Amino acid sequence: MRPTLETGLTGLGLDPALSTPLLDYLALLARWNRAYNLTAIRNPREMLVKHLLDSLAMHAFVNDIAAAGGALADLGTGAGLPGIPLAITKPGLRVALVESNGKKARFMREAIRKLDLAPRVRVLESRIEAVDEAGAFDAITARALATLPLIIELGGPLLKPDGVLLAMKGTHPDDEIAALPAGWTLRASHRLDVPGLDAERHLIVVGRDQGRT
Repeated sequence: MRPTLETGLTGLGLDPALSTPLLDYLALLARWNRAYNLTAIRNPREMLVKHLLDSLAMHAFVNDIAAAGGALADLGTGAGLPGIPLAITKPGLRVALVESNGKKARFMREAIRKLDLAPRVRVLESRIEAVDEAGAFDAITARALATLPLIIELGGPLLKPDGVLLAMKGTHPDDEIAALPAGWTLRASHRLDVPGLDAERHLIVVGRDQGRT
C-alpha cells in the first residue's frame, strides 16, 4: 500500500516519507480492529483512503497552529482520526484525543506509545462536555461526529477566545450553518479533495463573533 499512500501524500502536498509512520499506525489499527471493532471499515486499503487520506485532507488548515506549537482537541476521535494522522504529519502540533469509549482510548494510548508521540499527544478518556480544560485550545476538530450546533454546544467552551472549530463534513451543511448558536459565525468553507475518494468533502471553519468571548 506504500505507493498508494505516497501518491496520496504527494497529492495533498505532504512529504511521501511520512508514509512510514502512517502505515505503522494503519497496521496497528487494522490489528486491533479485528479484536475490538474500532471502525466499521475492515479492509486496510479502504482504511488508507477513507481514514488516513481523508483525515489528512485538512492538514493545511492546522499549519499555523502547528508552527506556533498550538493545541488541537479532536472531539469524539474514535480510533484517533483525524488527530493521530495530523500529529504524525505536524510535529509542532499538540493534540488532545477526546474519546469516552474505553477500548478506543486504550488503542490510542498504545498507538501513542508505539509511534513515540508522547507527550505532545494525549488521550482524554471522557465525554466532551466533561473535559475540564476550558479555553485551552486553539482549535477543536470533529470528523463525522454531530451537527455543527451540537459540536459548538459540547466543545465550544474548550476554545480560546479566538479559537476555531474545524469541522469535517461531507456535503455542504447549509442547514447546520444556518442553525449556529448566537455568538458563533461561519468563518470559511473549503472544498476538500481526498486522493482516491470519489465523494464530496468540506471543511467548515466556525469561530466566535468578532468582539465576543
